[in-house]
Amino acid sequence: MTDRLAELSDIGVSIWLDDLDRGRLTSGGLADLIANSHVVGVTTNPAIFDHSITSGAAAYAEQVTDLAVRGVDVVEAVRALTAFDVRWACDVMRPVYDRTNGADGRVSIEVDPRLARATDATIAEAKALWWQVDRPNLLVKIPATLEGLPAITAALGAGISVNVTLIFSVERYGAVMDAYMSGLELAAANGHDLAGIHSVASFFVSRVDSNVDAALNAIGTPAATALLGQAGIANARLAWAAFEEVTAGERWQNLAAQGANPQRPLWASTGVKNPDYADDRYVVDLAAPNCVNTMPEKTLDAVRDHGNVHGDTVSGTGPAAQAVFDAVTAVGVDLDAVFAELESDGVTKFIDAWENLLDNLRQALAAAAPSAG
Repeated sequence: MTDRLAELSDIGVSIWLDDLDRGRLTSGGLADLIANSHVVGVTTNPAIFDHSITSGAAAYAEQVTDLAVRGVDVVEAVRALTAFDVRWACDVMRPVYDRTNGADGRVSIEVDPRLARATDATIAEAKALWWQVDRPNLLVKIPATLEGLPAITAALGAGISVNVTLIFSVERYGAVMDAYMSGLELAAANGHDLAGIHSVASFFVSRVDSNVDAALNAIGTPAATALLGQAGIANARLAWAAFEEVTAGERWQNLAAQGANPQRPLWASTGVKNPDYADDRYVVDLAAPNCVNTMPEKTLDAVRDHGNVHGDTVSGTGPAAQAVFDAVTAVGVDLDAVFAELESDGVTKFIDAWENLLDNLRQALAAAAPSAG
């Protein structure tokens, strides 16, 4: 029987799971994915934890009761619950981390999304999460907002490994790569061993197609509709070309000579949102050596079952991807406006999920609190 996930891994794609909940940890489900599905990392976000904690209340009930008895504030309670799961997942992933010299075996936890526009608060929270989880295979997720860029540099400069999230445009990705190199330079100045610092840059894919397709459909011309479903993959391929250009440059080569690790591109938002599109497209059409693809389990299952894995589908595709973007612009799509909207919506969605989680947990803490007297 064809092992399509093995084929993907053999190309050099690191398969990460975009999901985590306590049930998956207690049942051994995560360990099974490592053993049998080539999963070598985990990403989380506020929406994932909102779903896992609110829908799996029984798995968290004992810890919620303990937090209520202690009178812990709801924000700190959320951090206690999520850090517990992430620390546990880091321990499950530790053999992978050791085997890959720190490249994989990684688990991500995100700073409070309400801090996406607050640089200093993001830096402080990144430090707190790094201390709280206290595992070398943690990645702290920081959004690639304009305010997040200096926070990324500062966190890396403090020796914290970072997952930069919510990247939508190649232009912003260039700023992210610059922030990464600045962070490594600061880390070296601060006496940190660069070999111990790792990072990924999470470039979102399917959401780009959703918004660009909406703009193309609104234009409605034959030339516009002929471009439907092409922008997301082309955008990611242009990001890959930018990554190759930067890592060939002198600045990066100087850092690599000091033991620095490349900030690997990570394809995020790889679950298909348009049911008319193949459910494996954001995986098999973005396969390249030394990239990461983080998948919701539904997408992982689809690739395992019928994924059309056909080798490296990214290297050398930059010119064709640029032609797609030129065509999208030519029919009248304002890509700058699309990317700005995607970032704003991405931040808002994560804030909404976080606020929902806080509301639900506030009620759970109140219900579990000891009666007065």
